[in-house]
This record gives sequence, C-alpha cells and structure tokens, in this order.
Amino acid sequence: MHIYTFFMKISRLALLSLLSAMFVCTDLTAQSDVVESINAYGKFDDWCLREVKESGVIGGHTKYLYEFYGAQDTLFTGKKPYEAPAGYLWRTNNVLAIVAGVVKTNNTVYPEPRDSGYCARIETHIEEVKAIGMINMDVVCQGAMMIGALPEPIKDTKSPMAKVLYGIPFEGSPKALKFDYKADVGHEAIRGTGFSKLKPLEYPDSAEVTFVLQKRWEDEKGRVHALRVATGIERFAESVPEWVNGHEVPLHYGDITGEPFYEYYMGLKTDPETAYHTLNSKGKNVIVEEEGWAEPGTEPNYLILHFIASCGKAFYGGVGNTLWVDNVEIIM
Repeated sequence: MHIYTFFMKISRLALLSLLSAMFVCTDLTAQSDVVESINAYGKFDDWCLREVKESGVIGGHTKYLYEFYGAQDTLFTGKKPYEAPAGYLWRTNNVLAIVAGVVKTNNTVYPEPRDSGYCARIETHIEEVKAIGMINMDVVCQGAMMIGALPEPIKDTKSPMAKVLYGIPFEGSPKALKFDYKADVGHEAIRGTGFSKLKPLEYPDSAEVTFVLQKRWEDEKGRVHALRVATGIERFAESVPEWVNGHEVPLHYGDITGEPFYEYYMGLKTDPETAYHTLNSKGKNVIVEEEGWAEPGTEPNYLILHFIASCGKAFYGGVGNTLWVDNVEIIM
C-alpha cells in the first residue's frame, strides 16, 4: 500500500481507534478482557507506521515498518523500539535490529485495504544486506503475526526463535478460532541463513495458523515446563485466491495423537530449534519445555496464537508465500 494512501485512510480511523482503546482494560487478567481485546483488534483496521533510516554502511536507506495500532495513529521516526499500548496484545514480526551498531529493519506484514478497512498481508521474502567489500547476505524472512511480544531492538542473530515471546497468560476453554483468509502458497522452500548461498530445498512450503493452550509452571532452577491442554493447528498447502470468510479452526482438548485428523505438525514442541520461548520469573529468556498432553479438564494458564506465511524453521521458507488474514475471533 502506498504511504500517502495509508495516511489518508488512517486519519478516518484515528477517532475509532482511540474510542475503542478506552474500552480495553489496562490489566488484562480476566478471560473476558483477553478475548475482547484479541477479537476487537483482530479486525486489523488500526495500524501505525515507523520510519527508520538504516546505517550508511548498508546503504543508508529509509525503511518503513508497519505495526498493529500504536500510541497514536501517526508516523514514528527514529530508532525508538515499538511499544504497544497497555491492553493491546497483537504483534507483527516487523522488527528493528541494531547489531554491532548497524541499524537494520525487516518488514514482512503489511496493511492491505479490504472493504472499508484493512486486512493483514503476511509474506515470506528475501532480505538483502549488502555493503561493498564487507557484507553480502541474503536472508529468508518468514512473515508472522502473533499474540505476544518481540522485544526490540534485536541485538544479534543467535537463536532466532528466542527473539519472539509467543503467548500470554490466559484462563478459559475456547471452542475455536474464526477468521477470514486467502492464500498464495506452495512456493519452493529456500534456505537463506545469510552465512551461505541461498539453497533451494525442493519441496513446496505451506502457511500455518496455530492456536494452543498450555499449562505452564517454573521449577526451582528457573526452567519453564508445560503440558499441552488444547490444540488447534492448520496448514494451508494449497493456494486460495478468493476470500474464505468465517473459517474455523476447532480447538481439541487433551491427547490428540490417536485422532484421525492428527498430523505430525500438531505434536508437542520438543525440538529446541522450533520450541517456544518465554521469560521466567527472573526475567531470563528460556525455552518452554512442552513435556506431554494434559488430562481432560486441566485448566490452562497460557494461550498461544500466531499466523505464519512459512511453516519451516527460522530462515527456511517459500519465497513468495503470502497469507491474508482478517476478522480474527476467539469463539468461547
């Protein structure tokens, strides 16, 4: 979407954004407040725009980062990290990085006009980082949006999954996740870590939505453990060129490994390369060790929800994969 068009339209949304924010509790501890916030802002009609000038050593280009909502509907400039308003739970993986003093950005989630508002367009692309005689890197970047946090600025390239803190505290027993979507998927997966040449992997890539409930606890050493309470995961392996409205992903409780709909990607997160991360009680970033399936009737204390344009591990993806999402709603 053109920058000028964005600001022409966003001015009409500013008043609605501010009014709706008044009705979201600052302390989202109650189930109803969490669901209300996710559903209200899951329409993706409220965006802010960040303008960042990258370091001269990599070209000094001015880049733009889109984010769901903001402290005000305007243009943010400079290297200030994004901070969501209190009570706002959605986050893109559009990110500001400052590594060894070099300022770099990456944007993979965009607002796109739909009807009288917007939807979210999530893409997988190759991000080029080049400086004559110094740097020549091509990195595959997967577009994603989630409920959770992505602390900025990113300061190194180690453990990419650890950078994103998926999920929020939650109590309740939802039935399903509902949303509108369309998809352009099936592009050949490519490995692009930035440390070697791009490598085609000879298999088609899919988009994915994940809606999971966990029961988490922390041991005396600060390790965080979890049981899987409920699972709602779907992959989109075929392109869907027209909007599908009101699509539902049901939430299944307990051990689903014996169910006819079960697929390997719905299993427990036991691989350190793809496991979720969180901050423990001491503020340390640790892996969430998902150790088993909870017994029926177990009350969850954590909710994880995210959409991603490519379903592989970090720096692997089908370049060109695109997932459009709108009107996300948790059904209780």
